[in-house]
Amino acid sequence: MTLETKIQTSKLTMVQAVTDALRIMLREKSEVLLMGEDIGSNGGVFRATESLFEEFGEDRVIDTPLSESGIIGVSIGMAVNGFIPVAEIQFLGFIYPAFEQIMTHATRIRMRTMGKFSIPMVIRAPYGAGIRAPEIHSDSVEALFTHMPGIKVVCPSTPSDAKGLLIACIEDPDPVLFMEPLKLYRAGREDVPEGKYTVEIGKARIVKEGHDVTVISWGAMVPESLKAAEELEAKGISAEVLDLRTLYPLDREAIAASVQKTGRVVIVQEAQMTGGVANDVMAVVNDTSFLYLRAPMARVAGFDVPVPMFALEEHYLPDTERIKKSIEKTVHF
Repeated sequence: MTLETKIQTSKLTMVQAVTDALRIMLREKSEVLLMGEDIGSNGGVFRATESLFEEFGEDRVIDTPLSESGIIGVSIGMAVNGFIPVAEIQFLGFIYPAFEQIMTHATRIRMRTMGKFSIPMVIRAPYGAGIRAPEIHSDSVEALFTHMPGIKVVCPSTPSDAKGLLIACIEDPDPVLFMEPLKLYRAGREDVPEGKYTVEIGKARIVKEGHDVTVISWGAMVPESLKAAEELEAKGISAEVLDLRTLYPLDREAIAASVQKTGRVVIVQEAQMTGGVANDVMAVVNDTSFLYLRAPMARVAGFDVPVPMFALEEHYLPDTERIKKSIEKTVHF
């Protein structure tokens, strides 16, 4: 007879889980440092770095000028020289000035140097609508980065995944874009294991088992998809919900296994419909599971417009009702 070790947990919000992961890695590795606008004594615009400046000082938690291109450029130089920078972009919509640095340099240095150098850096970027932020603060443009090999793209939907995935990203030898859904930052608390642990990059998670249809989503759309699936149980529809967690590389095996079990697919993304990650998921289904399909694949997404201001923001975002209608249409095809 063996005694099981009880895992100690704490009730944390997602933003608190992010802070916990950063603190653990700053303590463990002297090479880790944080860079970003207002992340020092102010603790960041969302307080994701709260108290870290006081514990680790200005040489490890570095307030930067308002220059996203500069933040990423300096981070790349530091990564080449043995540091592990974790750069914060205040909102994903602010990342556009740094796009050239990421795509021209961060993603290519391993290939350019034939493996002599890598870029162990993480770019943390809060993203998404639903918090009544101004223009350019609510963009969901993950597909811009999944198009370029050389950078991983990770997006948690729970506090425990946020902590484990962020630690895994910091330990990864290559650049990672770590997208943090703003709508979920303080949406709730869950039991998060204390201490260090990792969640493997590139592995999806089944949130809910089902057998009639597979609903695939990520980030802030996972709770909406789960709610829709649970409400449809009363109508006799058994929906399986798959949280991708990593958008590049996609977990092709998990996608194929779920779709081959259910024979139907609904993909839910917050981003605009055209050119989104949902299209890549559909391609994976087509490549691996086309002959298992019993209905056309469906997408629920934002509209092909810039994310609108406050009055129309909720109308723009996919919600439970839109997801339910798409699931019902697919199941009853």
